[in-house]
Amino acid sequence: QVQLVESGGGLVQAGGSLRLSCAASGRTFSDNTMGWFRQAPGKEREFVARIRWNLNTYYADSVKGRFTISRDNAKNTLSLQMNSLKPEDTAVYYCAASLRSQATVFPSHYNYWGQGTQVTVSS
Repeated sequence: QVQLVESGGGLVQAGGSLRLSCAASGRTFSDNTMGWFRQAPGKEREFVARIRWNLNTYYADSVKGRFTISRDNAKNTLSLQMNSLKPEDTAVYYCAASLRSQATVFPSHYNYWGQGTQVTVSS
């Protein structure tokens, strides 16, 4: 059974930093794309960042230059370093894993999801 478990969310002031982690179990994703999405209250789930098997990364414009996605295939983990946080970054953040090697920004490209971790940025 595949499981993705996020950790690292919390409450932070604007301008602060948080690091999210996602631990995968049940299978490895070293040949696949993994990503982060987020969902704010009353809004649809939106793409944040993704990293492919070859470490190629892609970010939403809203987080580019502030967030960094990384992976450790040996540990089967995914991370998201979030700096210069803004109140509009407040959301539940989800880790996702795809069976595709080249998944993109669409949630439908991802087959497995974590339960989410809350990030709240106060002004």
